[in-house]
Amino acid sequence: MIRVHVDLGLCQGFANCVMVAPDHIDLDDNNKAVAVSDRFPDSDLPDLTEAAESCPALAIRLERVEQ
Repeated sequence: MIRVHVDLGLCQGFANCVMVAPDHIDLDDNNKAVAVSDRFPDSDLPDLTEAAESCPALAIRLERVEQ
């Protein structure tokens, strides 16, 4: 399983991550990135990695967690 961590202090709301992975990341009312789920299956890792790498503020970190 994969957990998405967004550093809200770094997030600038560019939304690159949302464009890349709209099924995984959304913007909240403050235009900050938020994961749409607490955990994602390993099969979503390519999309999540692309979303994290698309962030110009480097605000997204991925963590592998136990189920």
